[in-house]
Amino acid sequence: MRLALIIIVIIAAVAFIPGWWVKRVIRRHGEDRMDFPGTGADFARHILDEMKLTHVTVEETEDGDHYDPGEKVVRLSAPHYHGKSLSAVVIAAHEVGHAMQDATDYPPLKARSRMAVSANFIQKIGSIVMFGAPILMIVTRSPVALFAELGAGLVILLTSVIMHAVTLPVEFDASFKRAMPVLEAGNYISENDRPAARKILKAAAYTYVAAAAMTLLDITRWIRILVR
Repeated sequence: MRLALIIIVIIAAVAFIPGWWVKRVIRRHGEDRMDFPGTGADFARHILDEMKLTHVTVEETEDGDHYDPGEKVVRLSAPHYHGKSLSAVVIAAHEVGHAMQDATDYPPLKARSRMAVSANFIQKIGSIVMFGAPILMIVTRSPVALFAELGAGLVILLTSVIMHAVTLPVEFDASFKRAMPVLEAGNYISENDRPAARKILKAAAYTYVAAAAMTLLDITRWIRILVR
């Protein structure tokens, strides 16, 4: 029991630390700047127009900063859509980086998009499977059924962790091969701001690592519920 508790604490720490670090970096550079002429949304629109990607729109969202390749939309959270901070500008550049990938038919982005659809579907099925496990055990009165269902559910949920892990190359490409060169070439940020911009771009890339870690924590919660 003590060993199980230690394992859960370790997994919880692993799950929370990446997300905490990402939020800390972005929040640290989240103050509005008088020297920035526009908001994150303005900057995204400007860069998209400069890249001749006028068909890509920019929207505010409550679901976190992301680019939707299906609808051709750069979506920014409220602080980054309306804000004039370094974080707002740099994260806008990162999401535009994904639009640039899409425009050039970047194969890893297309593969990631297909995997995301599959992972979301599989994760929903996994949740249903794991909810049904206790009921199946009651009906069949066999603990074997519980462990079979639990194993299937865990395998299904782990696909989400794998999907997030394999997206890292896509994120780093958007950050450091697309966004950073644009920021530097256009002199949109000063030399003094570039080290901080790199940290923000790294945080943007690791957002998926944080999401994968939280999925791992969800799996741990399911185990705890089902083995009671």
